[in-house]
Amino acid sequence: MTTEVPHHPVRSDARDNRARILEAARAVFGEEGLGAPMREVARRAGVGPATLYRHFPAKRDLLAETFAEQRRACRTAVRDALADPDPWHGFRTVIERICELHAHSAGFADAFMTAFPEAMDFTADRERTLRAVAELARRARETGRLRPDFVVDDLVLVLMAHRGLQDTPREARVAASRRYAAYVIEAFRAAPTPEAATPLPPAPRLST
Repeated sequence: MTTEVPHHPVRSDARDNRARILEAARAVFGEEGLGAPMREVARRAGVGPATLYRHFPAKRDLLAETFAEQRRACRTAVRDALADPDPWHGFRTVIERICELHAHSAGFADAFMTAFPEAMDFTADRERTLRAVAELARRARETGRLRPDFVVDDLVLVLMAHRGLQDTPREARVAASRRYAAYVIEAFRAAPTPEAATPLPPAPRLST
């Protein structure tokens, strides 16, 4: 004889609260970055702190759920770039797509770029992306289209500077990000002849 385990469906009000919390978290962390307090998320969601912590016991749990879609998009961008038969095109597009993801959310940019104590789950995403960029750079250099002195930490510098676009009005931020990425990509492009290339100063160590 088998005993059936009773199934307890999640109450609709609990589902609604969770959805409101995540929607509020995307807005709050997207606008204010990871330093925004949990209480502001609860206030924006219209729930009490106890309800918030019942669904997300720690801030890192909330951050992981809040930016799940961006993390998937970042992994897809990396996978697509590595599969691109044109290494220079793959290199360009991964920079464009990462910049656009960061432009949409200050919080995701913070989580991706920093060793924020409550966003350690993002470390693997960042390291995976940087390894992919290093591989794409190797391939693009072999085609002669990427300047030979590019190093992965150059991308880290680019994304650190890109974080400043969060001060741009929201309605103009994505367009500004695309223009910024276009300028950066041109700076990374190899000059027509070695004599025409302007040597870069030594790159500081920025990635871990």
